[in-house]
Amino acid sequence: MYAIIRDRGKQYKVSPGESILIDLIEGLKEKDPIEFPEVMVVGDETTKVGNPLITGVKVLAEVQGQVLGEKVRIIKFRRRENYRRRKGHRQVFTKVKIKEICV
Repeated sequence: MYAIIRDRGKQYKVSPGESILIDLIEGLKEKDPIEFPEVMVVGDETTKVGNPLITGVKVLAEVQGQVLGEKVRIIKFRRRENYRRRKGHRQVFTKVKIKEICV
C-alpha cells in the first residue's frame, strides 16, 4: 500500500515502514507522533485519487529526529575580473518514519 501526501506545498510518496525527510518542523522531539491529513492518492490493488484530496484518509507517522542534508556548494565566478565567491549551505530536515495509512 502507498499514499501520496501533501505537506506544506511539497508532495511525498510514502508507504508503511518507510522513512522520509521532510522540511524542518520546529518543536518536535524524537518519538513524537505526527499526522498528515492531506492525502491525495491511496494505492493498493485499487487506486483512489482525490480531487484534490481524499476525505477521511490520513497518514500516521513518528518523528525520528532532525538531520542535516547534503552540503550544497554555491560558486560565483566572473572571468578575467579576479572575482570568485564560494559559499556552502546545509538544509536541516525532520526525519519521519511512516507507521500506517488509515483509510
